[in-house]
Amino acid sequence: MRVEIWSDIACPWCYVGKARFEKGLAAFAHRDDVEVVHRSFELDPHRPKGDSGPVLEMLAKKYGRTLDEARAMEAHVATNAHAEGLGYRVDGRDHGNTFDIHRLLHLAKERGRQSELLDLAYRANFAEERSVFDTETLAALGVEAGLDEAEVRAVLADESAYADAVREDEREAAELGANSVPFFVLDRRYGVSGGQPAEVFTQALEQAWQGRALQPVGADADADAEACGPDGCEVPQT
Repeated sequence: MRVEIWSDIACPWCYVGKARFEKGLAAFAHRDDVEVVHRSFELDPHRPKGDSGPVLEMLAKKYGRTLDEARAMEAHVATNAHAEGLGYRVDGRDHGNTFDIHRLLHLAKERGRQSELLDLAYRANFAEERSVFDTETLAALGVEAGLDEAEVRAVLADESAYADAVREDEREAAELGANSVPFFVLDRRYGVSGGQPAEVFTQALEQAWQGRALQPVGADADADAEACGPDGCEVPQT
């Protein structure tokens, strides 16, 4: 069975959702027969490359909040991340265009190192003092994931490299009706939207494996699923 996960490195619920999914997968009896593929989804595709800035200032502007209120929003996400054993910095993170990261993830997919690079990029973005919007940081992360440095730098230097692959992923997401991430598709017949609890993912895997015609778990079943879309991430506004 194949599970495809649409996500963006800038999405905190994608970071948390990946950890929850992996816990759910670990509890699935047929986990060794599941292929996991990560696909591209840009939350802010029109943001110019090289234009990055502090996350808290971006949140305050987007939601019309003060910096302290934005910090409280981030603290809520941090609490969820910490519950999954993940590091999460509320202050000091930046936000920017993620197209180069997605292109590099497609190279990593071809080399069998996609999950490794994604984990490193998430950790760098959310838990460490490293900007994933910096070319040198991206190159270093690629090498840490086991990729050839010359090949990584060649991809980053050529803006057309894997660009079509990223756009194809995004086109498929639109066709599937995915307008927020994380979005999980099981064998192209069963969808799960948002950073659901681990047990929900286990249940979804079991249902998809058995091929039962049940109501999908996701946006229709749980409108409060934690996710990120073009208008922002679903976090408390108080």
